[in-house]
Amino acid sequence: MTTALLSCAGRPVARYTCRPGTDSRPYLHPVTTLAGVPVTEERPADHVHHLGASVAVPDVAGHNFWGGRTYVRGQGPTALDNHGTQRHIGWKLRDPDGFVEELSWEADGIELLREHRTVAVAELSSAAWALDFSFSLANRGTDDLSLGSPATNGRPGAGYGGFFWRAPKEAEPPAVFSGTLDGEEAVHGRAADWLALAGDGWTLVFAGATDETRRDPWFVRTTEYPGVGSSLAADRRLPVAAGATVVRRIVTVVADGRLDRDAAAAHVRKAVAS
Repeated sequence: MTTALLSCAGRPVARYTCRPGTDSRPYLHPVTTLAGVPVTEERPADHVHHLGASVAVPDVAGHNFWGGRTYVRGQGPTALDNHGTQRHIGWKLRDPDGFVEELSWEADGIELLREHRTVAVAELSSAAWALDFSFSLANRGTDDLSLGSPATNGRPGAGYGGFFWRAPKEAEPPAVFSGTLDGEEAVHGRAADWLALAGDGWTLVFAGATDETRRDPWFVRTTEYPGVGSSLAADRRLPVAAGATVVRRIVTVVADGRLDRDAAAAHVRKAVAS
């Protein structure tokens, strides 16, 4: 098992874990606020392949790096033997406030993508901290490939895949809003500079920290389950030519209490500028 513990302001705020042979990918769980409120979920009964905060893609050249069933056009969700694994290669850096990691995305014994992942934490206030998560996916092979989603394979509205955060399920669904819109239906599938999810005593504010990341639409669920993702292939496949690299950076504000729109925006400005 590979593990990294992250601390902020002298308090543990996240554990990063990969269990080879058990988990398809490394993930952050538990992630907590500075007051200790948990804001991630691991293997919930409704979606046992949801693993805290991670990078997961349902279709990499036909291989499933998300978990669960694969959506097949004209057939629907189907159990297939097509699952890939994100294999930890090694740490380039590992400190209490962050790490740099190399990963190999492999399926059928072949490396499809090589990932360089950087994760860092920073204190924003006595009640908020930021998780800065960037990843680059390089196609080091000789063949072009592409990333897809259930939406690109025929399921409308299911464009998930990329950075994804599964939040805890509570008695009431969390509130969700962006800088101008409110509610799951309004924000799902749209691009926005930032998006907030506010639950019982906690708020998460997700922000794209590069122009390319900000162009990716948000995948949002609150009613069925609480989860937010930044979609790499929301409505069309994302090509990764031989020798090309896809780079994305998401900064997540983890705050105690329920932030309003103005407070969420202020935290994002500070977090992305840090």
